[in-house]
Amino acid sequence: MVDALSEAKAFRDKVVLVTGGSSGIGRAAVLGFAGAGAKVVLAARNPERGEAVTQEVQRQGGEACFVQADVSRVEDVERVLANIGRSYGRLDAAINNAATLDGVFALTADFTPDQFDRAVTLNLKSVWLCLAGEIRQMLAQSPSGGAIVNTSSVNALGGAAGGSLYSAAKAGVLALTKSAAQEYATKGIRINALVAGAFRTAHAGRGVYHGRWRHCRGPRCGRAAVYQSHSYVTGHSMIVDGGMTAATR
Repeated sequence: MVDALSEAKAFRDKVVLVTGGSSGIGRAAVLGFAGAGAKVVLAARNPERGEAVTQEVQRQGGEACFVQADVSRVEDVERVLANIGRSYGRLDAAINNAATLDGVFALTADFTPDQFDRAVTLNLKSVWLCLAGEIRQMLAQSPSGGAIVNTSSVNALGGAAGGSLYSAAKAGVLALTKSAAQEYATKGIRINALVAGAFRTAHAGRGVYHGRWRHCRGPRCGRAAVYQSHSYVTGHSMIVDGGMTAATR
């Protein structure tokens, strides 16, 4: 859970959306927000894992529901946000975490155009679709405003050999985040990026970087997302990587 934030119930009765919430950083964020008192909507493609996380939250006394969705599809994003509007009437925070490792494990010239399209669609377009819909919801509700965190990667900071497409898409997430943060700061919407390093997740096990670096355990990943949603910062890229990029950033 989330230590002090959990004890204070910082998100009591707040509504939070977590995409890619069925595993890894997304699952940790779901547990973290639920522990801090939020009503959590988790969206993911895999219904078995999504329902399992929902039940885990409920066993711990939290409130969560699962919506099956592919957030690279505009109709799925619209459906998720419409459901939130009907069920809760507002959206207070969102973590745009859904991603894929398509776009790694090959040299730049060896990728196909289809792989490029898939890497950008699932790692960048999906974030933009969610971000745009969340902003519209947060502007329309009363009182207006909210907080959004987009999950990026340390690969976005300087690229990664064997991971050019994934790195490019995740770099796009950083630029998208900072641009939107500037546009909506005066509207009461804070938008930040979580720059993730090596975590003990299914992705990390297959990632570009391997065991040389300290791994961040699940609850700590969730804590970073909850902190960014709760703190008075915007346009910030929080690097949470166990020192992976300390020598070069």
